[in-house]
Amino acid sequence: MAHVVFFEKPGCGGNARQKAALRAAGHSLEVRDLLTWPWTAAQLQEWFSGLPVADWFNRSAPRVRDGEILPERLSAEAALALMLAEPLLIRRPLLEAAGEKRVGWDQEAVDAWLGLAASAAAVGEGCPKGEKMAPCPAPVPGTAADTAQ
Repeated sequence: MAHVVFFEKPGCGGNARQKAALRAAGHSLEVRDLLTWPWTAAQLQEWFSGLPVADWFNRSAPRVRDGEILPERLSAEAALALMLAEPLLIRRPLLEAAGEKRVGWDQEAVDAWLGLAASAAAVGEGCPKGEKMAPCPAPVPGTAADTAQ
């Protein structure tokens, strides 16, 4: 089984299901907070190599969802600047394992890359609460949501 570095938004229900799917398959996880990580433009660019700029963005982020930011119209430099200023815009999860970095959750692709349990329930990438719901609250320090790594 693989050791997976998993960048998440703490408290995100979708990321919780994705982590559970990886653990159920026997993978070990090193979970990191996507929102507080000290990103640089060069680091982020490594994750996005080969992807169109529009695929770098979290489509559930309020500014993207509400049409304030149009990823298809941004240059790579402008997109990176926005993401450094507002990490919630970064598509998640960011996964690193077996010498590869991947962006987002495509269950079939993750299964082909790392392997998932045959009984794994389908886990999507988007917000399971729906696009018009309020964002998930930040986890409270010391609670199960904060420590479930």
